[in-house]
Amino acid sequence: MNIISGGVCAAKGFSANGVHCGIRKNKSKRDLALILSETRAAAAAVYTQNLVKGAPLTVTKSNLSDGYAQAIICNSGNANTCNYNGIEIAREMCALVSNETGVDAKDVVVASTGVIGELLDIAPIRNGLPELVKGLGDNSVLAAEGIMTTDTKVKEIAVSFEIDGKECHLGGIAKGSGMIHPNMATMLVFLTTDCAISPEMLQKALSEDIADTFNMTSVDGDTSTNDMVTILANGKAGNSEITCDDDNFKSFAKALNTVTVYLCRNIAADGEGATKLVECVVTGAKSKEQGKLAAKSVICSSLVKAAMFGSDANWGRVLCALGYGVKDLDPNTVDVSFKSVKGEIPVCVQGAGIPFSEELAKEILLEDEVEILVNLNSGEFFATAWGCDLTYDYVKINGDYRT
Repeated sequence: MNIISGGVCAAKGFSANGVHCGIRKNKSKRDLALILSETRAAAAAVYTQNLVKGAPLTVTKSNLSDGYAQAIICNSGNANTCNYNGIEIAREMCALVSNETGVDAKDVVVASTGVIGELLDIAPIRNGLPELVKGLGDNSVLAAEGIMTTDTKVKEIAVSFEIDGKECHLGGIAKGSGMIHPNMATMLVFLTTDCAISPEMLQKALSEDIADTFNMTSVDGDTSTNDMVTILANGKAGNSEITCDDDNFKSFAKALNTVTVYLCRNIAADGEGATKLVECVVTGAKSKEQGKLAAKSVICSSLVKAAMFGSDANWGRVLCALGYGVKDLDPNTVDVSFKSVKGEIPVCVQGAGIPFSEELAKEILLEDEVEILVNLNSGEFFATAWGCDLTYDYVKINGDYRT
């Protein structure tokens, strides 16, 4: 498997584009994106478990009920959530895509991101779609820009891999910077592949993957109303269709995981106001569940996140987070270390502090990617979670996000 360029356009038969249509006031910001497959594709998705859901999720879930789709339309700047006419607007977005591309409106994934509770005017979308469709091509980056809100960086990746001697491709784009604490999916993530795989196995691969990727990512503890991860597979690579959990399925799942882990890390690193990516790696857990609870408890702790911002080796906050977040924890067996490209330093052994160089610890934690290594010394299971530091700028960004 190789990392390649192209994002959602790396797979055969996919094109994309992004434009500014007028939803966002800043004309330099793209606010409408489209991804199109040449043919109808197998489709799968996962959605937020927040009981308050954006109208686009309701429409998308209905459209994907048969396991197929051909296009993805997404706007930024307005979430189309908690609006009396939200369903109507989401359906009209699908109809507009159908009018411009010929794709059945029921084969359109529709998504929105931005401010909650503000009416979404369909006029800019209607007016912008002809230009959007006309510019369809190898424009994954433009589509990635079109779905960004407070993101500061484009999040895009693609890989190539082999199934039955056929070269397949899988790529993705994502948006996510704030309101990120998913419990099913995340932010907005759009994935495409030319691998032939049945809708059932595609859903299985995606649902299994998110448990260890997007569900292990947190920026601020808020689960969004519009979180969605969706994938289209059009079979253009020409491999034998994957219909069961065999070696080909495992190869596909590995490629999918490579893409999703990359996007998770980039989403966490680009958290609102963040200055560094914080990765917690837990080993020695009694069970997979215990390991995941431990890793996520650490990266979700506001005190740990604040300590990472200050590059302060305050390992007691790590133990504290483990103590309130983990079932059946034996605190007397826990070891903690901090690690970055500058080295690794143990700070806690068997639940107690040990002498260490504060100067070296500071140097390690000043890096823009930091690992918190936790060994529970209670079993053979492990887990990883991704987050970021908590900075002054997070409050600044969210204090006037709407106005």
